[in-house]
Amino acid sequence: MRPVNVGERIRQLRLGLGISMRTLATQTGFSPSLISQVEHGQVTPSIGSLERIAMTLGVSLGKFFAEPAPRTVGLVRASARPKLTSTWAPVSVEALAPLDGSGTLEPVMLTMAPGGCSGQYPAAPGGEKFALIFAGEVTLTLGDEVHVLRHGDAITFTSATPYQWENIGAGPAHVVIVTRRVLPRRPAPRRRQDAPRGVQVPPPVHQKDL
Repeated sequence: MRPVNVGERIRQLRLGLGISMRTLATQTGFSPSLISQVEHGQVTPSIGSLERIAMTLGVSLGKFFAEPAPRTVGLVRASARPKLTSTWAPVSVEALAPLDGSGTLEPVMLTMAPGGCSGQYPAAPGGEKFALIFAGEVTLTLGDEVHVLRHGDAITFTSATPYQWENIGAGPAHVVIVTRRVLPRRPAPRRRQDAPRGVQVPPPVHQKDL
């Protein structure tokens, strides 16, 4: 498996929007110190927290797996899947397709050790998900509903309700999840106001990130 430097990709997206760590922390509900640790590769948050960060940045979770250049053939060898592993829970997610942003479907495999939990995903604007339990026994919590799913079971749902995966079995659980991409609007970078004619505007002062 090929590990993904998710912190560096978050930093690039944040800088591309012209926002500070403190602003990103406020918008996601996390502390600035946690955002700093994520960007510097010191920690990897839960998959649910990563999706919250992705939504705030106006991208999908698959953007963290994106290759520098799009491909014409969506082939991903089992030994070369981009992989994110949480440092907060025994959970990882692997990309099953080159998630370069050019397609509308994002297939991933969620792997959870016994007792592993995905973290609660935030409600996303629209979007539809299909999940197939490839191995193990899990619960999928959708709002107030709890569904027990076993090997071979499949479920389709929208992501308009917060949801959470948990492995309740004695062995590892593998869940194949396909998401139809529906992206929120990206926050617009800050624009400097036009100055009156003849008045020079000094360059913007960037607040030092924490």
